[in-house]
Amino acid sequence: MTAAMTTWILTASCPDRQGIVAAVSGLLADRDCFIVEAAHHGDTLSGRFFTRVVFHPGDDTDRAQFSDVFGHIAARFEMQWQLHDVANRPRVLLMVSKHGHCLNDLLYRYRSGTLPIDIPAIVSNHKTFAQEADWHQIPFHHLPVTAATKPQQEAQLLELVRDLKIDLVVLARYMQILSPKLCDALRGRAINIHHSFLPGFKGARPYARAAERGVKLIGATAHYVTADLDEGPIIEQAVERVDHTDDPKQLAAVGRDIENVVLARAIQWHIERRVLVAGNRTIVFR
Repeated sequence: MTAAMTTWILTASCPDRQGIVAAVSGLLADRDCFIVEAAHHGDTLSGRFFTRVVFHPGDDTDRAQFSDVFGHIAARFEMQWQLHDVANRPRVLLMVSKHGHCLNDLLYRYRSGTLPIDIPAIVSNHKTFAQEADWHQIPFHHLPVTAATKPQQEAQLLELVRDLKIDLVVLARYMQILSPKLCDALRGRAINIHHSFLPGFKGARPYARAAERGVKLIGATAHYVTADLDEGPIIEQAVERVDHTDDPKQLAAVGRDIENVVLARAIQWHIERRVLVAGNRTIVFR
């Protein structure tokens, strides 16, 4: 087996029952497919079975033909499933406001090749990072938004998503609340990042308020976007210990670093098809 071989990723979920793994692996064996990686999870909370299988298709395996044959197994087990070709790089649209740490981190990972995506556009409600986008030779779209223009602005955004064939929208510190209509249109393909404090502080001056309360843990959460603000299915979280010697600026610096790492992990796992949504939760095959 060589790295140049065709590689497909099969993801599926269905009501949990006996024989699912045998049926899937048996079909792959019958079609001369070579399994590279396989992960399964029987979820007791939802009563559903989740799986992710990475494999090289056999020389005579046609994708449409394979999908047709697998469709019979999927119907038998009432599966929701997808088949992805690893060669197809996900097209990711980045959104940002005035805080650029996540944007800069993702652009570095993109240019260095550690994040295998294409970035057809950067969208912002400010012009702060127009030159940054230009330096990376990525089209920049300034879509300012006010309460009066929000519907038109979101319509423009959705038009970009459609025209550019965007697979994933990343809110890299985009500081605008998306409407329920837009959240629904982007369901399962929009990721947001936000800070996480114990206890939690929403609204203005969160790091100053955290310092005043003497918090000992700060962190970040990456999640899928839903109409419930910052409450979508969680993909990844991380925390860092802090203490009384850290002032608000130091806390903010630590928070920025954690946000960078957590958001990058969430995107990486999403594009590798490692994240399967289970209601308000996610199953992440790391």
